[in-house]
Amino acid sequence: MSDRIVHLVDDDEAIRRSAGFMLKTSGYKVSAYPSGVELLKEGKDLPPGCILLDVRMPEMDGLQVQEALKERGIGHPVIVMTGHGDVTVAVQAMKAGAVDFIEKPFEKAVLLSAIEEGFSRIEHAGRSRARAEEAQVRLQALTPRERDVLEGLVRGYPNKTIAYDLDISPRTVEIHRANLMSKLGVASLSEALRIAFAAGLDEASSS
Repeated sequence: MSDRIVHLVDDDEAIRRSAGFMLKTSGYKVSAYPSGVELLKEGKDLPPGCILLDVRMPEMDGLQVQEALKERGIGHPVIVMTGHGDVTVAVQAMKAGAVDFIEKPFEKAVLLSAIEEGFSRIEHAGRSRARAEEAQVRLQALTPRERDVLEGLVRGYPNKTIAYDLDISPRTVEIHRANLMSKLGVASLSEALRIAFAAGLDEASSS
């Protein structure tokens, strides 16, 4: 757990100290920031980890910081800290993609549970990204025509429809289909489709 970093953003030094202590004694690394502006200065260089973000801060509030992170393509999981009466704002933050919100003063167990959920999202996203990258590499082995046929299969079209759309014979579609399955190293249509979906081919073919 020692390589798991929590970016703690709060203008209240007492909160930075107490929450930072809780996290460090639970095995996390902590980078503390007195404002969202300071956090955003890191930009894309912000080390991977979770962001523990206070809602009420001067200069930029938590929602504005969250929006700025999104605009800059910084997809770190965000857990929002809120004072009493800020729950409506916290719900807004969750609608904007925050993992969770915790109310101050918070129990250690509540804080750690929220942080763990954030890191769980990172791990799942990492696995999905690795699968997508592997699938995209495998699709690169296909010829443009084989890729066209696979896109037709992704849409759920039978060979005859694919043949009509591509202005080739159904027999040629069968040959391309057999070749693409061989290149992808799969024995069934469902396996081929799984690779296509992982690579995002369904989104590309529907756009």
